Amino acid sequence: MTTSNDYSGKRVLVTGGTGSFGKTVAKHLLERGVEEVRVLSRDEAKQHDMRVLFDEPRLNFYVGDVRNARSVDRAAAGVDMVFHAAALKQVPSCEFFPLEAVLTNVLGSQNVVEAAQKNGVGSVVCLSTDKAVMPVNAMGMTKALMEKVAQAAARATNADTVVSTVRYGNVLYSRGSVVPLFVEKIFRGEPLTITNPDMTRFLMPLSQAVDLVEFAFFNAEPGDTFIRKAAAATIGDLATAVNDLFGNPVATKLIGTRHGEKLYETLATVEELSQAQDMGDYWRLRMDSRDLNYADYFEVGTTELPPTEDYHSHNTELLDVEGVKELLLALPEIQADLERWNNL
Repeated sequence: MTTSNDYSGKRVLVTGGTGSFGKTVAKHLLERGVEEVRVLSRDEAKQHDMRVLFDEPRLNFYVGDVRNARSVDRAAAGVDMVFHAAALKQVPSCEFFPLEAVLTNVLGSQNVVEAAQKNGVGSVVCLSTDKAVMPVNAMGMTKALMEKVAQAAARATNADTVVSTVRYGNVLYSRGSVVPLFVEKIFRGEPLTITNPDMTRFLMPLSQAVDLVEFAFFNAEPGDTFIRKAAAATIGDLATAVNDLFGNPVATKLIGTRHGEKLYETLATVEELSQAQDMGDYWRLRMDSRDLNYADYFEVGTTELPPTEDYHSHNTELLDVEGVKELLLALPEIQADLERWNNL
């Protein structure tokens, strides 16, 4: 892993940096001695709130949209690293407005990569999701295309700009995720809405998501995709764990699967794992770097046995209710909500 000296004198751009994850990344970078963190996003009100919260002269804000190549180019000028988190992330919204997802998640990502190349950025890390693997919804499809955009750039670019991606599942307490939704319902005295109690999802604290991004910044080769190995839980057990922590104040309500949702999510396919490097806590998925001349591959094969299973939330470490509660209690956000609840 990295040390604080690795960021000395560095300027880092975070697209979509006003969300919970962007704030965590910015805080992490500032604590490690970066010269400047730039946040590019559309919402000036959230930028103002973040500016007041941080009160940090090394944190600078750019109002703009990744859909607009000129605004991305302006924010990327003089930057050493880019973390591209700007996206449309809500599955139902992307189902109803798929072209909006294309404009932000695909074309916007292309703008970010091209701006980084134009400005000589050293490392670009693009944020992807488990929903990009064998996608069944528009959000996942556009994120899968984003990965392909990053890999195409990695094949074509000069070695001065390393373009890579990171892929992970649900980040606990990120904006719009299920745990803060459950907590909000508990405070309002409403039932916890469950789509399918047997549905499984990967669970990752914000701190581990930031570690994954940092690992990619300093270890990526062009076209790499990094995955952090993670535990999972059923939605039913997750709801029970949250309710238990607050003293079981509300009931649960089954509402059925929403548009575009899977029973379980996949972080890596058999085909990807057959070429992957196991790095302990991480998988490095290698880009297929072949060109369009396949002649050699019709004649040369391999005798290695490939993996027999995808890596998904049904076959990873599955936490029970007590395991989920232990994971949640390590989060400062749940600790703060529990303190607020106990003081009511």
